Amino acid sequence: MSGRNKTIALLTFLVIVWGINWPLSKIALSYAPPLLFAGIRTVIAGIILIFAALPKWKQLQFRRLWPVYLTSAILSIVFYYGFQTIGLQYVPSGLFSAIVFLQPVLLGIFAWVWLGESMYGLKIFGLLLGFLGVAALSIGGFNGSISPVGVLLALASALSWAFATIYTKRNAARVDMLWMTAMQIMIGGVILLAAGSATESWSAITWNSAFIVNTLFIAVFVIALGWMVYFKLINEGEAGKVGSFTFLIPLISIGSSVVLLHEQITTNLIVGMLLIVASIILVNVKLGRTHG
Repeated sequence: MSGRNKTIALLTFLVIVWGINWPLSKIALSYAPPLLFAGIRTVIAGIILIFAALPKWKQLQFRRLWPVYLTSAILSIVFYYGFQTIGLQYVPSGLFSAIVFLQPVLLGIFAWVWLGESMYGLKIFGLLLGFLGVAALSIGGFNGSISPVGVLLALASALSWAFATIYTKRNAARVDMLWMTAMQIMIGGVILLAAGSATESWSAITWNSAFIVNTLFIAVFVIALGWMVYFKLINEGEAGKVGSFTFLIPLISIGSSVVLLHEQITTNLIVGMLLIVASIILVNVKLGRTHG
């Protein structure tokens, strides 16, 4: 498989598993409190990744690199999942996800400022179109009273994800990417599990097949393999360009919600899909002298 085809295959996998994560998480949350659910799935993923990384044991260098692992865990796991699970209680999920998916726009800007990636008019326009697409998809979430706390938590979720990606890319040369992913997920999962154990009740979890299957699927494919693929792509390609493809995630999320949760297809959905496709084309197009 050529490098380009491999990248496309990895991006396709990532968009699909991160897309179906939203309705699957929604189903699982009806059987468990949010922080305990977030902690359980993340710790399982962390254990899987540690086993996968064991052959590279010498590259862990925990004594020297633990500050990098901890910072990354707090930004991309504790803050991202924490703000998300708490914030969803304050605002409709559509509005929340629209704000969270500001992340690729923020990432495009941060990658330009801190990583020296190129920025030009067409790319900016493409990033903005992508956000407009997500907003159109989620317009249903704008009905009803909007909680400022929920909006701030959604913004905090998007910011922590963007900062985590930049931080990971800036430190990529110092760490082994597999150990970096394993450590941040394990450390983040343990912190989430501790927070859940302190504030929620384990007896509130219903250990039925729907909860167990969803949790295992999310742990293995969405978190363990998903983050591994995401950081591999970020490490090898432009952070902003990879980030732009995350705009496709709400498309998969809504499509799978239609199937799994019987949500309806609307005009907003079609408009949003067209805007997102246009966004990805614009962000990834190469212009003469400009290397995008």
